[in-house]
Order: sequence, then structure tokens, then C-alpha cells
Amino acid sequence: MNIGLIAHDAKKKLMQNFCIAYRGILCKHSLYATGTTGRLIVEVTNLSVHKYLAGHLGGEQQLAAQIEHNQIDLLIFLRDPSEPKKHEPDVNNVIRLCDTYNIPMATNLATAELLIKALDRGDMEWRELYV
Repeated sequence: MNIGLIAHDAKKKLMQNFCIAYRGILCKHSLYATGTTGRLIVEVTNLSVHKYLAGHLGGEQQLAAQIEHNQIDLLIFLRDPSEPKKHEPDVNNVIRLCDTYNIPMATNLATAELLIKALDRGDMEWRELYV
């Protein structure tokens, strides 16, 4: 499965810790991330991550294009709801596209853990029908 990973600045450490905790599951899948998030994940986990540009430089748009082409099966987007972002329209576009194309998406740690455990159990195999 193709997993997208995005984290706002205030959530990057949380994303690193999440990837450390679930490294055993994540290593079985293809990972795609915005630039800085991807680099930070690689630094602490040594996982293979395809890195796009930094989110504010177009990385979220690159990931959005992958979602539009049905090339992402699950998205973990740890976002900071307390701080509006300059590139908020890009953020909202990614969320809208996941809703449009039925891509399971987590925007907080609790949901991310539920999705990653479901992935490990095989509960996401229905996504293979969309390919």
C-alpha cells in the first residue's frame, strides 16, 4: 500500500515518534511524504521515504496530485488546528481530495493509530479494488 505522510511544524516530532512506534508496519509499505517531514522520518527510522518538496513549497500539491490519480491508499496528516497556515488552501485541498476519492485519512494521532493497526490486520485490502 502507498501511505502519504504530512505533518505541520508543531506535529513533526509527533510524526517521528509515530513512525518509530510503527516502523515494523510502515516498512512493509511504500511511503510518500512532504520534504521536511520525510527527511525527519528517515533520520529517526531509516525507513525508505519518497520525499516531495516541503509542504509550503508545493509538496502538498504534489501529494494531492498523487491522490487524484489514485496512487495513495492511506494518508496520515498530523495537522496543527490551532495555527492557520499561509498555504491553508493546499491543506484543505488534500482533505477534500481524500474525501472525494475515498482515501482513509487521519488528522490526529488517535485516528492514525487506528488506521495503521487496521492496515496491519489487512482491513485496507479493499483499496486494491480501486486500482
